[in-house]
Amino acid sequence: MIVRYGDQEVSCLVRQTATVTGRIRIHVYPNGDVEIEAPENKDADQIRTAAQRRARWIFQHRTAAIAARKMALPREYVSGETHFYLGRRHKLIVHESNTQPSEVKLLRGKLEVTLPVADRAAVRRRLGQWYEARANEYLRDKFSEIADRLSWIEARPPVKLMRMKTQWGSCSPGGMIYLNPALIKAPRHCIEYVILHELCHLVEHNHSKRFFDLLTKQMPGWEAAKRELDSLAALILAGNERAPEHTDCQG
Repeated sequence: MIVRYGDQEVSCLVRQTATVTGRIRIHVYPNGDVEIEAPENKDADQIRTAAQRRARWIFQHRTAAIAARKMALPREYVSGETHFYLGRRHKLIVHESNTQPSEVKLLRGKLEVTLPVADRAAVRRRLGQWYEARANEYLRDKFSEIADRLSWIEARPPVKLMRMKTQWGSCSPGGMIYLNPALIKAPRHCIEYVILHELCHLVEHNHSKRFFDLLTKQMPGWEAAKRELDSLAALILAGNERAPEHTDCQG
């Protein structure tokens, strides 16, 4: 579907789903892609009209997303660049040594990687393994902590870490919660927001007013955490194919 604003136009992906009720939802991703989610009972003309009403918003946020992505340089995996962990930047220090063990240490604001052959591919691979291990530990522990305090959860739902191109998390119709392991680079309160968002879907399966009322009750001010996560997406995932959801609105 094409949306126009002045002499500009953008092609939008339209996805109709039963999980969206009422108004359409428009997502602008960090790479500039635009996705429109609409209820199944809306026809093409209704969706186009609703999207066109939000054309100015779409182009403003698409321009900002593309500009932010250009500033987020791909990782080189060399000493001196910074990498995120739990929302904080840490300077990467690479050591090449045949006598010290191959390891990654987080120490006083530095990520120190020691390898016998410290080429960029090896550093990237070893650092990725470290992030994966930290994500598996921290995200699962935080998920259990949050799930255990929610009144509507009698048995802790299953959780799986899975890399996703356009989402920080998701909840399947069967109650399986998926979390993007890249969340380990985000601030702690942003991680809590994503986990709560998905656990609220166990009660409300769409983004209805009841859903957002429930989320607000559990985490007043969640909107600020979402905005912060959106703003960090391109930086956290510099070099990735596509960052998770950046900005959205209802139209």
